[in-house]
Amino acid sequence: MEWSDEGVVLGVRRHGETSAIVELLTRAHGRHLGLVRGGGGSRMRPLLQPGNTVSALWRARLDSHLGTYQIDGLRLRAAHAFSLPHGAYGITHLASLARLLPERDQHEEMFALVEYILDDFDDAVIAAAHIVRFELTLLTVLGFGLDLTRCVATGATQDLAYVSPKSGGAVSRAAGAPWQEKLLALPAFLGTPEGRVNGLSAADLRDGFRLTGLFLERRVLEPRGLSHPQAREGFIAAVLRQQARMAEP
Repeated sequence: MEWSDEGVVLGVRRHGETSAIVELLTRAHGRHLGLVRGGGGSRMRPLLQPGNTVSALWRARLDSHLGTYQIDGLRLRAAHAFSLPHGAYGITHLASLARLLPERDQHEEMFALVEYILDDFDDAVIAAAHIVRFELTLLTVLGFGLDLTRCVATGATQDLAYVSPKSGGAVSRAAGAPWQEKLLALPAFLGTPEGRVNGLSAADLRDGFRLTGLFLERRVLEPRGLSHPQAREGFIAAVLRQQARMAEP
């Protein structure tokens, strides 16, 4: 068995004296592991950093085997990304989200989204908005999508301001007013496909992460005996600190 593909490095763990098992999110072959001979050495270490995009040639005798990777660098963005205040937290959290995808299932859309996020990672607020949207898309891919296009109570498609924590459906401002304390806020950048990611407030980001975080926890993480990783909270805190610093006179 043999194939070649592009992949984003999600994680690496040492194997034996000199090798490493590398986990990639590939374009056409999904989340896939392979053994890199010499992957524990200093020559390969810069290539095998989470967040880098590499070209990978995978070989195995049988498709069910771990197999081996031959790796070459394509976009080595990790060193710069990890130098950003939000970088290590963000990439670690993004990798943890990608690991929720079934192994070896093709998810070309998710690969493209990860690439898009990592290529637009310098601005902390924009990176945060992208990751909230990624979490929302991940819920859909895993079969737990939220309907944020129309009011679950009236069918209205305008002035959607809340989300029901039970159904995951959007609620209009008028329909939700009597129960607003029990509803989740729907930030505008999630409520419409063209929602802007520039100029977002801290409240917008908090509301976005609270919304996706609740449904990820209830519908994906808890049934697997998991919880949100510390990197998620670290990323949110780092972004909000930078946003507050930029707003200072």
